[in-house]
Amino acid sequence: MAGSKGTIGILTGGGDVPGLNPAIRAVTIRALREGYRVLGIKRGWAGLVDVIPDKEADNSDSVTPLTQEVVNRAGRTGGTFLHTSRTRPSHLPKVLVPGHLADRYSDEINDVTPDVLKNLEFLGIDTLIPIGGDDTLSYGLRLHQEGVKVVAIPKTMDNDVPGTDYCIGFSTCVTRTIELTHSLRTTAGSHERFLVIEVFGRYAGYTALLPTMAGAADRCCIPEHPFDIEHLLQLLVEDRNMNPSRYAVVLVSEGAMMKHQQEMSFETEETDQYGHRKLGGIGDTVSALLKDLSPSKNNGQRVNVVNQRLGYLVRCGDPDALDSIVPMAFGNLALDLILSGSAGRLVSLRNGVYDSVPIDVITGRKKMIDLHKYYDPMRLRPLYKTLLRQPLFIMTSDV
Repeated sequence: MAGSKGTIGILTGGGDVPGLNPAIRAVTIRALREGYRVLGIKRGWAGLVDVIPDKEADNSDSVTPLTQEVVNRAGRTGGTFLHTSRTRPSHLPKVLVPGHLADRYSDEINDVTPDVLKNLEFLGIDTLIPIGGDDTLSYGLRLHQEGVKVVAIPKTMDNDVPGTDYCIGFSTCVTRTIELTHSLRTTAGSHERFLVIEVFGRYAGYTALLPTMAGAADRCCIPEHPFDIEHLLQLLVEDRNMNPSRYAVVLVSEGAMMKHQQEMSFETEETDQYGHRKLGGIGDTVSALLKDLSPSKNNGQRVNVVNQRLGYLVRCGDPDALDSIVPMAFGNLALDLILSGSAGRLVSLRNGVYDSVPIDVITGRKKMIDLHKYYDPMRLRPLYKTLLRQPLFIMTSDV
């Protein structure tokens, strides 16, 4: 049964991050108070694909009513209790087409958007709030273009959604990266090694650059600048020689490339529905090369390497303070927009101020680090000439 003002649907797509449950909680509590019914859509866009538009059908595996009791219990935790997926209804493989749609969609790749629209109408959803990165939100834009009222909330560890300086999950990622890197120093120092840590960042190097700026690493390699391995080695040898404990640290974004590479490093050839292959392995490659080449820069002596991929360690568990506060604000911003009759918007945080921007910014450009302003390619380190009037995270401003 709809609330007096209608029904709001909320979903989470893409990778899990700390801060999703607080965002769901903020939307739900405010929406219920304002007189809306709230439906949680399970497994991202997959939930809207799998719904059977029949009042006699059991859709509890795809959609669930959200109450204050439910979201309060989950709101203090990490991950997403609505679950998530990388489903893209406009590019759905035949093997994932649900049985009740099989007679209408038999191509190897199918656009099931017409049935997603029917399912939204069947569920009585007046406004949809997708929480995700640029992949998830790009389909939110598609629905907006189809006439659906959409208010989007940005989420990604990489912090690379355009239109906002901040995405849910970013602060916890940076916090964990700093903590884990400092923990790994004890091993690197004990064995007098290089410490190579692979961190998140497909196209943007914020999760490597910010921790390095905070003192977690000596150098960082980011996707925006192809690096020379011998130049990196020379810098690390110098850092190690200057360190009383005889070790040096470099953070390497998963999307970083050496100058001779033709493409990023991938774990497999398989792609997801957004055309992305799973990244991983550049840290292994860099570690092996540093070890093999180290005698050439270290008076003939080999330097061994501690090699670690942080991966899911920085996205699991509970949110930090910012990833508890910002999702609360984003959720309330979304409700402010809905109450004002606005749609087709992405809530944002820009230069320290909460705001919103048109949702089509999602596909308008890529958000990456301004190398000229914030990265020194000779030192492989963050660059900043002044911090006066810079935003909280300094180099994440999206203009």
